[in-house]
Amino acid sequence: MKITRRRAIMGAAMSITLLAAGCSGSDDAATTGGGGETVSEADVAKALEAGGNLTVWAWDTTITKVAADFQTKYPKVKINLVNAGTGNDQYIALQNAISAGTGVPDVAQIEYYALPQFSLAKTVAELDGFGATALDGKFTPGTWNSVHAGGKIYGLPIDSGPMALFYNKEVFDKHQIAVPTTWEEYAAAAEKLHKADPKAYITSDSGDAGFTTSLIWQAGGKPYTVDGTNIGVNFADPGAQKFAAQWQKLIDGKLLSPVVGWTDEWYKGLGDGTIATLVTGAWMPSNLESGAKAGNGKWRVAPMPQWEAGGKSTAENGGSSLAIPTASTNKALAYAFLKYTAVDEGAPTRVAAGAFPATTAELDAAEFKGKEFPYFGGQKVNEVLAESAGQVVTGWNYLPFQVYANSIFSDTVGKAYLGQGTLTDGLKAWQDASVKYGTEQGFQVK
Repeated sequence: MKITRRRAIMGAAMSITLLAAGCSGSDDAATTGGGGETVSEADVAKALEAGGNLTVWAWDTTITKVAADFQTKYPKVKINLVNAGTGNDQYIALQNAISAGTGVPDVAQIEYYALPQFSLAKTVAELDGFGATALDGKFTPGTWNSVHAGGKIYGLPIDSGPMALFYNKEVFDKHQIAVPTTWEEYAAAAEKLHKADPKAYITSDSGDAGFTTSLIWQAGGKPYTVDGTNIGVNFADPGAQKFAAQWQKLIDGKLLSPVVGWTDEWYKGLGDGTIATLVTGAWMPSNLESGAKAGNGKWRVAPMPQWEAGGKSTAENGGSSLAIPTASTNKALAYAFLKYTAVDEGAPTRVAAGAFPATTAELDAAEFKGKEFPYFGGQKVNEVLAESAGQVVTGWNYLPFQVYANSIFSDTVGKAYLGQGTLTDGLKAWQDASVKYGTEQGFQVK
């Protein structure tokens, strides 16, 4: 299965609609269950016995078999699995359905970075009263934190993207480059490689909001603080400045390939060795296998480079949850499907189909860790990735309007990749634009 990370960025329209709903003081959310209704285990069991129809919006293909298995186990349940678009395309469709008051699904796949927008607007249900609090400890710390907002749970994690270093061993061996363990060593490797072969680059990066925030996250940065509608945006944060100083060296040295990610040219570079590494999420193996076939047997996986020698920290990059829209009229049955998919029988089914798990049980399974990947020279890749999942730095927050913030990244931070100012300048511009937007939407922003 090919699992691709979000790439397109939604425009401002969705954000404005969501936040207007979330900050208006309307009582609508309470009438639909957004205020925290209680659904007991007995209610869930009764719903499964009674059966009924569930509409599930999800683009992840591993859910197809899960849905079929669920219907086999509970024959009175009929699941209508709909691909309403990947990532942002689905969010727009979902918000349109919520606004129209019709066609809202019972379950929706929502990525971690986008979930705060829906939770703040109370358009997805709080799951604490459904028994979700009892699942604490079932998931990796990073994913479990990502489905919380204001101390409440708004979704169940279904996959994760702990980061690691994917590198072309053939290229490294050819130029006698040691696998970097720190970002300083990574920069030195970038310089050595490009000097030895001007056509080769350590990686490609033309500016990506998700990658930038992930590296700041790993550096211990906390540029975003969120307390309900009280928001802080501060890219003078030490972690953010640590990233800016280090990555600026690669930009200034012209050591980053300008090839845009996820294009045919990008996959070609990954296959022929002119793009020698990727620092990205644990969902990447299947993409390399299917998109860069010429790299078969050449690639390996190592821990993410550290900001300090001897460190053991990483961050998430990608991953998603399943949530229940408050407009659903069948929440007990919907929660049964959420739990089945995220924690129970559906979790190992999805892992077997190629998903990277968010559950500790699947991460720790001997079969999972012991799987050998021919594409990676027979390496037991999941051993590295599972270790990374346990090293995600805690305390990270996304903005309740992160989708909008990411949409303006190229017009702010992105300019530094074109030589128009520095990353520090770009981060300040990103901060100012985010503060301005948040203030306009009724947030108290500092």
